Amino acid sequence: MPARVRRRHLESESEFDVDIYTIIFLALAVFIFLRLRNVLGQRTGNERPPYDRAARNIVQGAPDSNVVPIPGTVIDQAPLAPTADVAPPTDRWKGIAEPGTPLAQGLDGISAQDSSFDPRHFVSGARGAYEMIVLAFANGDRRALKDLLSGEVYDSFDAAIKDRERQERKTETRFVSIDKAEIVGAEARDRSAQLTVRFVSQMISVTRDKTGAIVDGNPDKVADITDVWTFARDPTSRDPNWKLVGTGSAH
Repeated sequence: MPARVRRRHLESESEFDVDIYTIIFLALAVFIFLRLRNVLGQRTGNERPPYDRAARNIVQGAPDSNVVPIPGTVIDQAPLAPTADVAPPTDRWKGIAEPGTPLAQGLDGISAQDSSFDPRHFVSGARGAYEMIVLAFANGDRRALKDLLSGEVYDSFDAAIKDRERQERKTETRFVSIDKAEIVGAEARDRSAQLTVRFVSQMISVTRDKTGAIVDGNPDKVADITDVWTFARDPTSRDPNWKLVGTGSAH
């Protein structure tokens, strides 16, 4: 083959090789792009911000002062307070407290400490605790009282029971009804949530001496009783039970 013809033939093969490789690489690039798009998806503008380790270091006091934490990127910060344009529902405590009252504000504070707080569920439990405590006191059941009272209130109840035992007296109490149990006070303190409840009940109570003679009360008379009790619990505790921390009466 003449040299000139051979040279042109080699140049044609070289150009052909370049074109083939170029097409192969382009096809491969398009294939990879489409695969990545299917796996990673597309941006819609609604993606959650990524975890920002540098911002987390700033919050925890790392020395790098050139990084500014971006709101929403640190996963272990305390939740942000509600914005001004998100108002709590006005009927949140409907049937329990009027909006804007100190009672409603106190319930808001307790709810902020414990998101599972349900005042209606609490009132239901308080009714049961009220009856149990009154009957346990009448029967001198210290074991039952120990689980329901704070240390200070228990000591007061225990002293009254000891005085009754010293005089050899016994008290008989029977509930006729609990007509009302309503929350009248609420307060959120540091590591303490307190709720005050007014109970209106009817009961029969009589105290007898060792001979059986009546020294107080009337076994045939139903008495109207109004008690104002305060219960408390630590909202950070795993123990869901409230304990009686104060007692009073209204006439």
